[in-house]
Amino acid sequence: MDVTHVLQMNGGIGESSYANNSLVQQKIISLTKHIREEAITSLCNNMLPRCLSIAELGCASGPNAFIVVSEIINIVEKLCREMNHKSLEYNVLMNDLPGNDFNNIFKSIRSFKEKLSNEMESQIGPCYFYGVPASFYGRIFPNQTLHFVHSSSSLHWLSKVPEGVENNKGNIYMSNTSPLNVLKAYYEQFQKDFSLFLKCRAEELVEGGFMVLTLVGRRSEHRSSKECCYFWELMAKALNDMVLEGIIKEEEIDTFNIPYYNPSPSEVNLEVLNEGSFTINRLEVFEVNWNAYDNWNALEYESAKSESFNDSGYNVAQCMRAIAEPMLVNHFGKAIIEEVFSRYQAILNDCMSKEETKFINVTISLTRKSSLRCC
Repeated sequence: MDVTHVLQMNGGIGESSYANNSLVQQKIISLTKHIREEAITSLCNNMLPRCLSIAELGCASGPNAFIVVSEIINIVEKLCREMNHKSLEYNVLMNDLPGNDFNNIFKSIRSFKEKLSNEMESQIGPCYFYGVPASFYGRIFPNQTLHFVHSSSSLHWLSKVPEGVENNKGNIYMSNTSPLNVLKAYYEQFQKDFSLFLKCRAEELVEGGFMVLTLVGRRSEHRSSKECCYFWELMAKALNDMVLEGIIKEEEIDTFNIPYYNPSPSEVNLEVLNEGSFTINRLEVFEVNWNAYDNWNALEYESAKSESFNDSGYNVAQCMRAIAEPMLVNHFGKAIIEEVFSRYQAILNDCMSKEETKFINVTISLTRKSSLRCC
């Protein structure tokens, strides 16, 4: 699997699009607001550049891409008024893989600026947007040009499927039936990727710049823990049922593995310490329900549909379809997609009627150290 070209969220604004099925990610963003506020406030108290450069890594498409940008500008403008300082200019760098639906983002910029201008008490400085199509597992910005880096619900995706997982038969990710070498290969790929990510961002951030990262993880130190692998196991069950009925060939599922890793807080912490370029300000763990509409006011989410409220399995299946469909189509072909997600929805409904299901999230706030070790 060529992750750079295959890994992408469903584009557009259709029923299965990421734009209309990313409420879980929106809730994750809302639950980490206090951490970003703390980081931005600290940043502005230490430096107030003429132009603030913000990088949103793994921006995908849809409304979530602008939530953090709006939040940051509001905080900075408030601080500028309190300091009697002139408004800043804003350089907003939206990054994702080349297959991302950047057009959907660009089409929304004008309405975003108008909405932001209407919300502000006074006129704000110019805001410039740029699309940056590239993998964040490598250098994508010039040396020391960024002040704030943000990434949410993206860094659990790996740069590639780990090598040496051919014996992960019947699974599409780590599970309690995966051989130990598979669990080890996934962890080692995460180590390589996350360390490289940190190294590259350290070179791109100014001294004292901040970074806030949130990724789907786990609390347990067991890599095949149910709390991080279960939703992929249920998708594997749908696929394996289709193998038994002769709809999918067994070798097709045996050669399909998701380039994904759910780290524990200690694994995230260890890689930051080993890489050495950042000071850890906060490391927090929190959870959100698989069904994003649980405990959610429908009036706060304009694209909410009655079907989603009445059918938890439908909502979770749509969320997963928005992120996994391009990979499934690439490997299995488009003809099976409706059947896969119909079965997955039924399996989810059965599972969620019997037990609580939650995504575990790990958030870390970092400051780039003043002097970097040689790489």
